[in-house]
Amino acid sequence: MTAPPGQAVFERIAARLAPRFHGLVSADTILRLAIDSYEHLRATSRVGAHLVVMAERFTAERLTALAQAEGRLGKPVPEVLFVCDANAGRSQMAAALALARGKDRVHARSAGTAPAADMELAIVDVMAEIGVDISAEYPKPLTEELVAAADLVITLGCGGACPLLPHTRYLDWAVPDPAHQRLPEIRRIRDELDLLVTDLLTTLDQRGI
Repeated sequence: MTAPPGQAVFERIAARLAPRFHGLVSADTILRLAIDSYEHLRATSRVGAHLVVMAERFTAERLTALAQAEGRLGKPVPEVLFVCDANAGRSQMAAALALARGKDRVHARSAGTAPAADMELAIVDVMAEIGVDISAEYPKPLTEELVAAADLVITLGCGGACPLLPHTRYLDWAVPDPAHQRLPEIRRIRDELDLLVTDLLTTLDQRGI
């Protein structure tokens, strides 16, 4: 396991993020979430060299969600959170498809109840086949603020592990896990998710959340 960096590293992360979140969250919260995000990722990830960079990205995502959940930051479009076990396959594909097909009509995030150590390379490859690049993505843990900021939470095989909040809509998509599957099956799962996402976007356009 990678040794944790010193406090100064997290203070630099917090200093870089502070202007972006000025007036939305406190400086103490930024620093706390920077440390917490790193520790979450360090616990599961095999990526050592880029872990601090990933932690900064994850911290920014969590801070945005926290500000949205607390009503300090507006949501111009519906927020959809896709959740699976590993966040290395189904939820990553679904979120990427929602962003690609939604064309600014929806914003999507993804998370895992038990994040994998890294992304499934075959998942990255089959998404690239349809012009959706997820090569920079990484498995992320499910956190309270991600759920609280979502207008719609879609679970993929992990419904019982996702917190249930009032005023949040939940759906469960019974889609097979692509982990360790052959490419034809992964493509079939990708295409099934693409159809489900397209149908979801049509529903959102017609009726909203």
